[in-house]
Amino acid sequence: MPLRLRAIDRDILRLAVPSLGALVAEPLFVLTDTAMVGHLGADALAGLGVASTVLQTAIGLLVFLAYATTPAVARRLGAGDRAGALAAGVDGLWLALGIGVVLLVVLLPTSPAIVGAFGTAAPVEAAALEYLTIAWWGVPGMLLVLAATGVLRGLHDARTPLVVAAYGFGANIVLNAILIYGAGLGVAGSAIGTVIAQWAMAAVLVVVVVRGARAEGAELRPGLAGLRAAMAAGSWLLVRTVSLRVALVATVVVAAGLGTVELAATHVWFAVYSLLALALDALAIAGQALVGHGLGGSDGDRVHRITRRLVGWGVLVGSALAVLVAASATLLPVLVTSDERVRDALPVVLLILAIGLPLAGLVFVLDGVLIGAGDGRYLAATGILNLLVFLGLLVLVAGAGLPALLAAFTFGYLGARAVTLGARARGDKWTVMGVR
Repeated sequence: MPLRLRAIDRDILRLAVPSLGALVAEPLFVLTDTAMVGHLGADALAGLGVASTVLQTAIGLLVFLAYATTPAVARRLGAGDRAGALAAGVDGLWLALGIGVVLLVVLLPTSPAIVGAFGTAAPVEAAALEYLTIAWWGVPGMLLVLAATGVLRGLHDARTPLVVAAYGFGANIVLNAILIYGAGLGVAGSAIGTVIAQWAMAAVLVVVVVRGARAEGAELRPGLAGLRAAMAAGSWLLVRTVSLRVALVATVVVAAGLGTVELAATHVWFAVYSLLALALDALAIAGQALVGHGLGGSDGDRVHRITRRLVGWGVLVGSALAVLVAASATLLPVLVTSDERVRDALPVVLLILAIGLPLAGLVFVLDGVLIGAGDGRYLAATGILNLLVFLGLLVLVAGAGLPALLAAFTFGYLGARAVTLGARARGDKWTVMGVR
């Protein structure tokens, strides 16, 4: 048994570590654009902030293109059907391209209305619109990146997406420098550079998947059955993702009602939470691939061993991150803001975050396990239930101050998720064997 557990640990780390590197790529894209556009003035930077918010929301809601593809591919691989795994992956690519084109057609002409809804000053609105109307052309490419990354993770190849992400990040820096400053295109240059980098990444990853499919004799044309299965799985995961986003937005709305200082502190708190969540999400991604593979191979005992080890890793990594946050709770506020009132508000809520990180580790890995099992319907249903519980808590703590608000998110919302995920993981209804 110990030898098998060590092998499982190696499998988890082999997938999680490079997945973490690939996950960091998207925040680095945003950071690069921010740093370079920041030298163009406050209007340009604020406009980029509006446009980035819109884009990140759209892409964030469609992350199911990766999360639904990974377990579908992994199941077939576990069943010994590599050609079928790649065919399922190709269906995922077609779905991503189709959704990307629809988004482009719908959102490009509606960009003025979307940007106008933010109610910003005219120069900021102009900059946001300039960036967004160009950036939409990169969305189909970005969705192809998500889907192709999901395919490769399902094939237990987390290294290729990492390498492509690293080169894409480097290309984005060079292109932005040339187009923003060298060509004098300003905000438009930043958008063009990012679109080119996104499509280049998509092209490389699609070529890798297509070559693999051809080598196995897999069908390259979209299969109606495969597309229907991908859409069904994706629709449940979309509901789950929407529930997560609503919880985040609702927290920010309540914080805004508390005052400017509380809203600013909440922004910093969620920025730290989102950064740390990448490490936990990397473990969840490893869980998606390994659980899907184990169920495809009808090896229920291995799936349960993987689940137990992932829970251990999630709590361990969450605890390590908790120590890091607690140790920096007084230093971090000095680094991120010069406002004394915001600095004073941060240490207590950062300690709340630190205490909740082991719980977050448990939640993230169990979420990944059930996604890997294709248990999207349960995740969608309990996602809505957890959200309703949290919204009720928000009503109770709305006027109780920032620590109470963020404690409600940390222990109330994440706690509700831990209960529903844990209850499911302890049973066997989610361990459906074979190819679905």
